[in-house]
Order: sequence, then C-alpha cells, then structure tokens
Amino acid sequence: MVQTDRHIHFRLVYRLIELALILPVATATIERAFSAMSIVKTELRNKMNDEWMNHRLVCYIERDVFASVDDIKIIQYYQQMRKRKGLLPRPLHDN
Repeated sequence: MVQTDRHIHFRLVYRLIELALILPVATATIERAFSAMSIVKTELRNKMNDEWMNHRLVCYIERDVFASVDDIKIIQYYQQMRKRKGLLPRPLHDN
C-alpha cells in the first residue's frame, strides 16, 4: 500500500491496518504489566499507594537493567552526599 502511494488516498484504511498490526504488541505489553503487578502486589502489600506501587513495578519489569547497576557505586554515591539536616532556628519568645 505504501509502495503504490495508496496510503495517501486511503488514510483511514491505512491507519486501521497500522492499529491492527500494533494491537498484539500493545496487548502483550499490558498483559506483562498486569502479570508483574500480580506478583508485586501481594495480600500483605494490598494497601500501598499508587506512587510506591509504580516504583516497585518499574523495578520489577526492568529488573535486567537494575541487575546491571553496580550496588557499590550507588552506596558510595549516597555516602558521599553532604548531610542536609539543619538546625531549626530557636523561637524568639516562649509562650
């Protein structure tokens, strides 16, 4: 269809074909995400908030990337950070 330039005349048909070809990939990705969520979200962790759950799912789904990260470098990075705790100013008057 692209070689004969018919995709220009039949834009909606071409779009439908594109979506039909993409659908199995998108469905598999969503199924993989729900499978990971069922593994990460157990009965004990059923009440976790959405942000924390999202972070856990990213770590689980991308575990091969996280496995390649050197743990020692991460530990050293946080150990070399300056302390950010500061003393609060004393109140000017006591009530």
